[in-house]
Amino acid sequence: MTDHTYGVSEVVGTSTESIDDAIRSAVDRANKTVRHLDWFEVVNVRGHVQDGQVAHFQVTIKLGFRLDPAGSDTDPTESSVRDVGDA
Repeated sequence: MTDHTYGVSEVVGTSTESIDDAIRSAVDRANKTVRHLDWFEVVNVRGHVQDGQVAHFQVTIKLGFRLDPAGSDTDPTESSVRDVGDA
């Protein structure tokens, strides 16, 4: 097994449908800008109530991503975070 070093980023996903959808939304969005996503951890679950009903779910997650190994043949100007503007 190869040893890895990880970076951690915290994001909040939201959904009007479910906690599961909020998690999947956060991971899907982060995957568009962060390479090598490997794991997530749910940190907090909360929601918004409107007119006595759940309006949407908010889930804070930590995302772990593998850092590029030192001496790898990737472009040294690239990091594990991709720049895609406001995508």
